[in-house]
Amino acid sequence: MFWTILGLIAGLLCITSYIPQILKGYQTKKLGDISYHLMSFMGSGMFLWILYGIDIGSIPIIVTNVMGVSCNGLLLFMKYSYARNNRMDI
Repeated sequence: MFWTILGLIAGLLCITSYIPQILKGYQTKKLGDISYHLMSFMGSGMFLWILYGIDIGSIPIIVTNVMGVSCNGLLLFMKYSYARNNRMDI
């Protein structure tokens, strides 16, 4: 039980690292300096962690990586949307 709680806390700390970038992007409507490649590789890696977590039955791995993929997907969506909107403003 201790290691499950520790794993959830560790995952939560990693996931909260997305929050400042999401908030800044939402406020400025600019995410041009975030690489599509970085986000794609991160999202793919987290998806594979989800599959691994399912295989070994690890709730912390599954939950935190589902949250990570969600945050990653949100950032990718925001980046694409803002880049598209900024081109239309010109």
